[in-house]
Amino acid sequence: MVRRREEVPSLNELVVATVKEIHEHGAFVALDEYGGLRAYVPLGEASHSWFRNIRDVLRVGQKAVFKVIRVDPSRKLVDLSLKRVSDGERKEKLIEWKRAQRAEKILELAAKKLRKTLDEAYEKVGWPLEDHYGEIFKGLEEASLRGEEALLEANVEKKWAEVVAEIARQNIRLPRVKLSFIINLQCLEGGVKALKDILTSWERSVKLPSNTSVRFYTLGAPRYKLDVEALNYKDGEKISSDILKAIEQGAKTHGCSFSFERLKGE
Repeated sequence: MVRRREEVPSLNELVVATVKEIHEHGAFVALDEYGGLRAYVPLGEASHSWFRNIRDVLRVGQKAVFKVIRVDPSRKLVDLSLKRVSDGERKEKLIEWKRAQRAEKILELAAKKLRKTLDEAYEKVGWPLEDHYGEIFKGLEEASLRGEEALLEANVEKKWAEVVAEIARQNIRLPRVKLSFIINLQCLEGGVKALKDILTSWERSVKLPSNTSVRFYTLGAPRYKLDVEALNYKDGEKISSDILKAIEQGAKTHGCSFSFERLKGE
């Protein structure tokens, strides 16, 4: 079960809960992230719309996103609202919840491989990653990209870092974006040597992140294709721009003509 370090949620926090009991004046739910802690949803907090019976809004076994409207930490008493959760908040929380579930699965696999408990996995890996990256799964994404280094930076012990990095690489496939360009490059002098020098000139000035790839293809002189793959469009656009500027400068240096066009849909 996905968990939090705190025993009770904080005021206005969004929580995922499962409906357990429905009564005339409200419903009782179990907080999925807080060890099944019992919480109450008053009748008036079930929906903005008119309803004849609370069972028209909630049903036993239903899992939903609620907002904490009252909390007494000393007595572990929590009241929730369903109607105060906006559509945007609900979507954002569910994404967070799914990422937390994926993170816990990776921690389970690591614990099993090291013959440890899930509690130990959270203590040795989960909470250090949350402290360092703000979210456990974010830290695991970094481990998928950069390996043990990303875990050691968060003060994860080496024996855990080795195992978790391997499992993260096997189970986390980060989405990538691809940008493609057609380059027109003509040199009246210098021949193949000049063309090669121009098309590789960016390598001396553009530093590529480890998660980015660049490929050139010859389509038949004077046309060449450039493909840039990155984790997001912001990085892809920046790298593509830097490469094209370097090639343009190289073309000017050799007295060659240069132009490019971006392929649509890529």
